[in-house]
Amino acid sequence: MTYDILAVLFLVALLAGFIDTLAGGGGLIALPALLMAGVPPLVALGTNKLQGSVGTATASWMMVKNGRVEWRDVRSLMALAFCGSAGGSVAVQFVDVSVLSLLIPIVLTSTALYFLLMPQVRERGKVLKARVGVFRGFAVPGIGWYDGMFGPGTGSFFSLAGVSLRGQGLVEATAVAKTLNFATNIASLCVFLFAGKVAWLAGGTMILGQLLGAWLGSHCLLRINPQVLRGLVVVMCLAMLAKYGGSQGWW
Repeated sequence: MTYDILAVLFLVALLAGFIDTLAGGGGLIALPALLMAGVPPLVALGTNKLQGSVGTATASWMMVKNGRVEWRDVRSLMALAFCGSAGGSVAVQFVDVSVLSLLIPIVLTSTALYFLLMPQVRERGKVLKARVGVFRGFAVPGIGWYDGMFGPGTGSFFSLAGVSLRGQGLVEATAVAKTLNFATNIASLCVFLFAGKVAWLAGGTMILGQLLGAWLGSHCLLRINPQVLRGLVVVMCLAMLAKYGGSQGWW
């Protein structure tokens, strides 16, 4: 790792932390940069979780500090997300990922279309209790499981679940999504740490960039127009779909 490569990784992490805080998809920026820097794939995944955990931790702390998220409202959800992610990280060692990867383009496309075409968000009081139960019992641990196994778009999926199942506004759902994504990142990171798959020099450099990027992104999230945020989510979902299609040789 030369100084110029570390400088690039710092800037990449700053951008990734900023984008991920607003709309998700920061891993699409950080992971390819680690691979191009010569970090082996599994180690790149673990390092990406390390720096991503710091970014989501910073964003989560900012959301709690500024009153956008109440700790008592998310701690049980974070525990569910953590358990789901830990289970997914272990399960991916024993499953055929080629079968599961078929779900990625379907889910990304559905998320983009939902945020592009969705009507005005409903008031929370009009949301059926059954949907809230689905959010807690299935959506949160299920998305956590997905993040442990794959990861692309996790933050956007949490936001989608908050809007569609809890009736939250997009900014509110995105704020909660940061705390849940932090829990899933930490769970997956624990597995990679146990396996010794982390590049500490690259990870430490990117942590500094993530701290700054997530801090800047959190301030923007507190002031951003929900329509602009919705557009960012759609763009990031389509970008993730394009990146995934490229990696699969679709074009």
